[in-house]
Amino acid sequence: MVTEKDKEIHPEKNPVLKLFHRLMPVTEHYQGDRFFVKQADHYAATPLFIVLLVVETTDVIFAVDSIPAILAITVDPLIVYTSNVFAILGLRALYFALAGVIGLFHYLHYGLSAILVFVGAKMLLADIYKLPVGWPWG
Repeated sequence: MVTEKDKEIHPEKNPVLKLFHRLMPVTEHYQGDRFFVKQADHYAATPLFIVLLVVETTDVIFAVDSIPAILAITVDPLIVYTSNVFAILGLRALYFALAGVIGLFHYLHYGLSAILVFVGAKMLLADIYKLPVGWPWG
């Protein structure tokens, strides 16, 4: 994350989309608010369903990815579960709120990298030395 500047997104390389395209045909154009349409003798997904598939896959990856971060703070199952539920519920709304101004956060990737390194180091050292939750600030 620290060394990346502007990463291009290539949806055609997404493994979930590749797998889905092998399993079901996808139409070229949207069909109103429909996820699937019948074409000749088979059903085909619309690009709207592809968008839904990408968004929901991202939510699942975020939930699985955030579990180690919360486990670095606590092992209480209720806190782990509820923090992930509330994070998923609020993250999408926050994303759309910040999507227009994300270019103003020039140093965001540096901060996220530092936090991820800290959490990873804390998890690796958990059996050797127990760092307090508030370290290094308190």
